[in-house]
Amino acid sequence: MKYRGQADYDHSTVPLTGVLLTNLGTPNAPTKAALKPYLKQFLSDPRVVEVPRAIWWFILNGIILNTRPKRSAEAYSEVWTDRGSPLLYHLYDQVAGVEQRLEQSMGKGFMVRGAMRYGNPSISSVLEEMANAGVQRLVVMPLYPQYGGPTTGSTFDDLSDDFRQRRWLPDLRFISSYHDDAGYIQAVANSIRHHWASNERADKLIFSYHGMPRRYLLNGDPYHCQCHKTTRLVADALGLPEDAYITTFQSRFGREEWLKPYTDDTLKALPDQGAKSVQIICPGFSADCLETIEEIGMENRDYFLEAGGERYEYIPCLNAEPEHIDALTARIERELAGWVSRPFDGQDCQHRAIEMGAER
Repeated sequence: MKYRGQADYDHSTVPLTGVLLTNLGTPNAPTKAALKPYLKQFLSDPRVVEVPRAIWWFILNGIILNTRPKRSAEAYSEVWTDRGSPLLYHLYDQVAGVEQRLEQSMGKGFMVRGAMRYGNPSISSVLEEMANAGVQRLVVMPLYPQYGGPTTGSTFDDLSDDFRQRRWLPDLRFISSYHDDAGYIQAVANSIRHHWASNERADKLIFSYHGMPRRYLLNGDPYHCQCHKTTRLVADALGLPEDAYITTFQSRFGREEWLKPYTDDTLKALPDQGAKSVQIICPGFSADCLETIEEIGMENRDYFLEAGGERYEYIPCLNAEPEHIDALTARIERELAGWVSRPFDGQDCQHRAIEMGAER
């Protein structure tokens, strides 16, 4: 294997500490042409679909990629904005907020960037940018509060795949979850309080998380447990009795049984059970995206109202709200603890390197 390195490394380069925020991904445009390669990359990940590769190859390439890109493009066109994909511009806003907070609390010497596991900007391309800029210490924070193999685990896979090809690796700290982080829990609880301040409380508060096959839970994935813990901690912070809220799971795909109860089935059943109004929040999503804006904000709203519901309100994700940025930054700062800044004299370092034969 040929390892990537910096043959023309400048020894006067000031060492930086990098912070990489990642999320799932987005197509480059809400078009069938853009969706096909995006979906192929996403659905080819064995962490996402744990089916024998040979069987899945025929299903993916023979059926799914010939039918789903058009439907997905239509859905993305419903949420696309002048700034592009909501998930991407929220990520950039989060990056800018964290970078500003770190500079305020810890000074210069940080490089904060965002990347997507699928699509652009890719993790590998951003790591290359950071390496070229002089990042020698790196904190990676996937923006999935609850750990899941198909999300956080896959992010680490992509990170390690890139690192295996690099000659010079940075010191690394990886945040695998923050589902019970006090700052995150308080931010979610306060977003609900803020909604209640201008809207009457509904009959039920629904915590909807992205689903996954139940088989993954039975094989040891902690995601289901961490989702329920997040719900419990937020409900405790709000002082809610157990009958005031429900944890559900959305976005299932295929015929296999997924984590239950399903969000859509729950919403269809609630009106007959006496719950005529609901408020729904998605704490597993750090930013609004297709699954929250279109699936929860539009599609599931229709299910509830058509079933006899009278009032349906979606509470937005935390996005780049100041309290969310504060919580993310505080979590990152705890990972940075112990990485003491060392004085660095670039000119002296370069002079010594040149004396020993380096060109720069």
